[in-house]
Amino acid sequence: MAPRLTSGVWVSAYLTRLRLADIPAYVTAKGDAEAGAVVVKVALLNGAARAFERRSDLMTGARAWIVLAEGPEPEVDALLLRTRARDPDLWVIELEDRQGRTLLDEDGLSD
Repeated sequence: MAPRLTSGVWVSAYLTRLRLADIPAYVTAKGDAEAGAVVVKVALLNGAARAFERRSDLMTGARAWIVLAEGPEPEVDALLLRTRARDPDLWVIELEDRQGRTLLDEDGLSD
């Protein structure tokens, strides 16, 4: 099994991939550079948003991105604020894309 990237390196690589795909992205909360969890929020620019987090399957150890929240953007933002208050090491990356593209299903980002 390959060693996992630090959170800071993963975020930097992710932001580069988003920039190359012309998807605007911003770090709205900087977490722990070594091992902070990452949440990706995509604003659909119609008042709605989705937030994704990476979770590990307890049985297999496989990691996957799952929907943490979906709905009106103010409600998703409120959930992210509460989550960040509980976990100050959390990174929050915000994207803006009408189609909801996150690239999280692409090689190197999906696992």
